[in-house]
Amino acid sequence: MRIGIVSETYPPEINGVALTVHSLAAGLAARGHSIDLVRPRQRGTFEDEPGILVQEVRGMALPRYPGLRMGLPAGRLLSERWRRLRPDAVYIATEGPLGHSAQRAAMHLGIPVATGFHTRFDSYAAHYGLGALAPAVRGYLRRFHRRADATLVPTDALADELRGLGVDNVRLLRRAVDTAQFHPAWRDAALRASWGVDGSTPVVLYVGRIAAEKNLALAVQAFRAIQQRMPRARYVWVGDGPARAALAAANPDFIFAGMQRGESLARHYASADVFPFPSLSETFGNVILEALAAGLPVVAFDQGAARDHLRHAHNGYGIAPGDTEGFIAAAETLACNPGLIRHMGRAARASVERLSPDTVLREFEELLRGLARREGPVHAICIAHA
Repeated sequence: MRIGIVSETYPPEINGVALTVHSLAAGLAARGHSIDLVRPRQRGTFEDEPGILVQEVRGMALPRYPGLRMGLPAGRLLSERWRRLRPDAVYIATEGPLGHSAQRAAMHLGIPVATGFHTRFDSYAAHYGLGALAPAVRGYLRRFHRRADATLVPTDALADELRGLGVDNVRLLRRAVDTAQFHPAWRDAALRASWGVDGSTPVVLYVGRIAAEKNLALAVQAFRAIQQRMPRARYVWVGDGPARAALAAANPDFIFAGMQRGESLARHYASADVFPFPSLSETFGNVILEALAAGLPVVAFDQGAARDHLRHAHNGYGIAPGDTEGFIAAAETLACNPGLIRHMGRAARASVERLSPDTVLREFEELLRGLARREGPVHAICIAHA
C-alpha cells in the first residue's frame, strides 16, 4: 500500500505523539509499504529512512508552548501531491492547521482518511491562561472527529469519553511497549553513581514534557514527602519543556538529564527505582508502559494506561483521580520500602512482557487496508495517542 501520514510533530522532536507516529511509519515501511510523510520543517535533523518519503511544509511555534511547532495549512500542495502520488489511505496524526487542511484535501479527492485523537487540547487550555477557549476547542475537536466511520482508542475509558462527546462507532486498539528496549537489564551502576546514589538510595524518576499540564506541583510534593523519610533520595527528571527553568530554580537538588532517547533512555528508566506519574491530562501515557517494562513500580491516577495496566498494590498503585493525599502516601510508602520496590518491580516487568508492538502494527495495517477497500463515501478512522 501507499500510505500518507501527516503529523505536526515527529522526530527529532521527542514526545509521545512524535515517537508513536514514527513507530507506526517505520513499522509500516518495514512491512513493505510506501510511506508518504508530511510534516513541518524542523530545526533539527532526522536521518532518512528506507520506505519513507518526506514532504516538509511551513510551520510555526505553537503559541504558549515553546519547543513544539504546528504545521501551517498546505491544502493546495497536498492536493497536487496526492493527485500525482495518490495514497491508498491517509493517516492524519494531529488536528492542527496542517492536519485540518490535509483532511479536507484527502476527502475532496476521495482518499480514505484516518485521523488521530491524541491530546485533550481543550483541557490543556486552562493551564496556559486560555480556559475561556476550552469549549470552542472542544467543539472543534468534536467536529474534526465526528466525520469518522470508526474511532480507534487505546483504552475503554477514552472510548466512553469520546462517545460522550458525540463521536460514535468507537473501536479499541490497544497499545504495546518495546520490552526489549525497556528492560531491567539496562540498570547502570555508573549512571547511578553520577547521580550521587548507592544501591540502597531510592531514585525517583520523571519522564516526559516538563510542562504545566503534567501536574508537576504534585510530583514535587510527593518527592518532598519521600525525602522527609529518606533524606538521601534523589529526583531525576528526563525531558524538557516550558516549566523546566522555573522548576530547576525552585528545586536546585533535582537532577535534570534533558532529552534522552534509545539506549540512554532505557538506562535512565532501569537505573531508577520508583515512577510516580501525577498527570491528569493524558489520553494514555506511554511512559507508564515504558516504566513497567523497565521494572519500575508506578504510582499513577487510575485512568489511561494506568487503569488498564496497573494492579493496585501489585505492580504499583492506581489512585482515584484527584486524590492527591492518596497519591503522595502511595509514593512515600513505595519509595521508602526497598523490599516492596523489588517485589513490585518484578511484578511490573511481568505485567507487560506479553504486550506485542507487532500485533498492534498488524492491526493498524489491517485497518488501513479496510479503509482502502471500502466502497462509496469514506470518512475517517480516529486513532488516539498519548
